Amino acid sequence: MENYKHTVENRFIKYAKIDTTADPESTTFPSSLIQKDLGKLLVEELKTMGVSNVEMDKWGYVFGTIPSNTDKNVSTICFCAHLDTAPDVTGKNVKPIVHRNWDGSDIVLPDDTTQVITTKQHPYLKEKIGDDIITASGLTLLGADDKAGIACIMDFANYCMTNKDYKHGEIRILFTPDEEVGRGVDHLDMKKVNADYGYTLDGGVLGSIEDESFSADAVTITITGVSAHPGYAKNKLVHSIKVASDFIDRLPKDSWSPETTEGREGFVHPISIKGELEQTTITFIIRDHITAKLKEYENRLKSILDETIVKYKGVTASFKVTEQYRNMKEVIQKVPFVTNYAIEAMKNVGIEPKPVIIRGGTDGSRLSFMGLPCPNLFTGEMAIHSRHEYVSVQDMQKAVNTMIELISIWEQKDGK
Repeated sequence: MENYKHTVENRFIKYAKIDTTADPESTTFPSSLIQKDLGKLLVEELKTMGVSNVEMDKWGYVFGTIPSNTDKNVSTICFCAHLDTAPDVTGKNVKPIVHRNWDGSDIVLPDDTTQVITTKQHPYLKEKIGDDIITASGLTLLGADDKAGIACIMDFANYCMTNKDYKHGEIRILFTPDEEVGRGVDHLDMKKVNADYGYTLDGGVLGSIEDESFSADAVTITITGVSAHPGYAKNKLVHSIKVASDFIDRLPKDSWSPETTEGREGFVHPISIKGELEQTTITFIIRDHITAKLKEYENRLKSILDETIVKYKGVTASFKVTEQYRNMKEVIQKVPFVTNYAIEAMKNVGIEPKPVIIRGGTDGSRLSFMGLPCPNLFTGEMAIHSRHEYVSVQDMQKAVNTMIELISIWEQKDGK
């Protein structure tokens, strides 16, 4: 690794310029066809490297295989990252800027000078003085979530294909669409993945490893009021939006929400409300690290709904629960060596491991329950889903170094 010239920076900048914003309102898969633009480029680059079995299927999943070059019988490992970026902030016309040997001063983004990245707002940046920091220009997100992960995997693949003396088992590469809208593995063919264990590259601070996520459900509530002509509505009309507003106002103000919880605390979070006079629909996400608590939260939410609508004559409501993903720890705790090998790899390359829980989920959450235990590794992506998003080039390089060492550990300890 000492003599390897990393390619991760140039790859990341190239990928960040390609708009892959997911569309939560779309019913297609992928939700935005532009995600395939990046997928096509990655297919070309993997083939140029000499990676085997490279393809992008009709759903936009990109696959590739780095064949084993060891005589040992080693488990097949999959590295995974997602193609799409979050719809919270536009990902169109991203202009990555590299701040070389950053000196710790405020970073004023040139295309919107009101956007200023400071160490006060982003304390992790204090640890990155002297690094090469990449930001966007102020009008867009950067897309480090998860193009940093893609760039790390591609740089790792380049290392494998250009260093023939590096011994490893079979490695599978997987890039998924639509992770940001919760559909990342909806159409994934696990037979094509064909791996024993996996790691997503979608984490933040240097050294972080995540093998415990939220469990997650979605709840859709539809409130149906009583319609009447507004000119003749007295004692007849019951406005569904007003009923919905009353219901939302009854939710706890000092608990049970993202803005009032942390650590292992769960929450109930309304993410959208759409309505007219007769009908209003509210969508919630329900989160906790203990799966059984989701049902408790849903029962409580249903009780608040029932207590609300009983006040309004003629009003009805439906309450639909949809399972999204489950805490990956339920699977990974049965194969603790998958996490332990990653921790050992970090230590071996001089990185302090930082096991953390995810107050969210990754593709790895669902992959773990689909037969691929899949912790999440750091990439350096920070301030995600915002115009302040940034990534350290050195963090990405260290992620690649970790991957290289990790696969060596698998070859040494798992090989028979």
